[in-house]
Amino acid sequence: MTNRDVAEILRQIAFLLDMEGVEFKPRAYEKAAYAVEALEEPIAEVYARGGVKALEAIPGVGKSIAQKIEELLLTGRMAYYEELRRKYPIDLASLMGIEGVGPKTIRALYEALGITTLDELEQAARQGRIRQLPRFGEKTEAAILRGIEFLRRHGGRFLLGEVLPLMEDVRARLAALPEVERVEIAGSLRRRKETVGDADLLVISRRPERVMEVFVSLPEVEHVYERGETRSRVKFRNGLDVDLRVVPRESFGAALQYFTGSKEHNIALRRIAERMGLKLNEYGLFRGERRIAGRTEEEIYEALGLSYIPPELREDRGEIEAARQGRLPRLIEYGDLRGDLQVQTNWTDGANSIEEMALEARRLGLQYIAITDHTRSLAMTRGSDEAKLLEQVAEIRRLNRRLTGIRLLTGAEVNIRKDGTLDIRDDVLAQLDVVGIAVHSHFNLSRREMTERIVRAMRNPHADILFHPTGRVLLKREPYEVDIDEIIRVARETGTILEIDAYPERLDLKDEHIRKAVEAGVKLVIDSDAHHVGHFRVLSYGIAQARRGWARREDILNTLSCEEFLAHLKDGRKRRCRA
Repeated sequence: MTNRDVAEILRQIAFLLDMEGVEFKPRAYEKAAYAVEALEEPIAEVYARGGVKALEAIPGVGKSIAQKIEELLLTGRMAYYEELRRKYPIDLASLMGIEGVGPKTIRALYEALGITTLDELEQAARQGRIRQLPRFGEKTEAAILRGIEFLRRHGGRFLLGEVLPLMEDVRARLAALPEVERVEIAGSLRRRKETVGDADLLVISRRPERVMEVFVSLPEVEHVYERGETRSRVKFRNGLDVDLRVVPRESFGAALQYFTGSKEHNIALRRIAERMGLKLNEYGLFRGERRIAGRTEEEIYEALGLSYIPPELREDRGEIEAARQGRLPRLIEYGDLRGDLQVQTNWTDGANSIEEMALEARRLGLQYIAITDHTRSLAMTRGSDEAKLLEQVAEIRRLNRRLTGIRLLTGAEVNIRKDGTLDIRDDVLAQLDVVGIAVHSHFNLSRREMTERIVRAMRNPHADILFHPTGRVLLKREPYEVDIDEIIRVARETGTILEIDAYPERLDLKDEHIRKAVEAGVKLVIDSDAHHVGHFRVLSYGIAQARRGWARREDILNTLSCEEFLAHLKDGRKRRCRA
């Protein structure tokens, strides 16, 4: 049982309890799922080290849930979960993935129409049977069909944040073998694409047969497609196809470059090689039969007259010409962030207290974080009204007087109403250090209406950062219709900062939008959108997205100190990193 396996079962329990209308318990299971998924070590090792007490020590995991996790780890089953599943024999994994289809909807469809699978749901919608149910109607039915179509269109893809930790763990296990000299992740995963279809590993080894034996026997492997002397291909239990190739040391750089891609980037490089009278392939760069480069990627690029191109830029979007002219940007590095400007706590829909979030951020090397719990019109999160927000401000200031090594900024994730106004009064917003604004409702407005709505909110003098600007949820929900060029123009005009939301399901902005913002001189921040202490680690995905968008350190404001960051806000001269 991996951490993700356990977390998924806990999440499904929360969903099933929500279906039944149970109060409080669903939230407890959601928090536990967050906690388990965010663990830095396998939960099985946590249990082996300290038993059920060690499980109880995980933030968000209480005694009852710890005992259920123990049962799952020891037996591979959980009686409580199976009891709920017998009551609702529904394919939750598929139905939960449809945007807008929540627990109450699934229960109503099951009880009224006996729907248990995605295919049954689609058939009922296409036959017009859903619109006939009380409180559903044609719009709901059409939205369900759109959600199903989106799910099917993006089927077979995996989130970067889901696959990268898994493959880094596999890479580390293979690297520990005495027969392995070097192992690297290649493919779109190395380029840090926001979603991937499969994964690739390259290995240098004098005993490839031993490497292949270990690889096809990994506990993650569900099926072996192919096992050969230098290449094997398997399917992992989560559905991911993984290729492993053993290549000679003298060709490793060429193979790494070739199997990293992208296809378009590689085609452009081969054309350059051909114009130089050379041949480029996964074995090296050749003049006739003589290999002139291939041991390292750097050799390949240098021999082609190019500076080294970081993997995140290899999409044939101008990076080759920039490398030829020595104009590649010096990209933001993975350790450059000093702060995080979107952090949720248990004051609304987060799993941990303000102090717990602060201590974890400090442990991970951050110097400041903004507490940005949701505001009142987002009722499902128990959002803050003005009084609750000011109460939280007072609590944050008390903590700042006591904590060292980390600065807490007062803030909020303020909801943008349908008409573009904000749901917290300006006089209260003026008392916050950082004001984030975001769209959380009315996603189906026209492009013009949505753009005007967001622009009006950006013109508020207290609105500092536009959070997750296009509202997308990867593999689940399309971005809402919005004129991103107009948003970038108004951001520059008003001094509004655009966010790169690092949470793996969002990675919003897209890389191409980040590049447009950078070229327009609009400043950005990279935030975790943390709802749990374990979520700060997703900041690296946001940095990867920024790098794919050609962003430099100076383009990202939370690479600055706290004082320098605050000085860049709309009324920054009035703000200090105060206690």
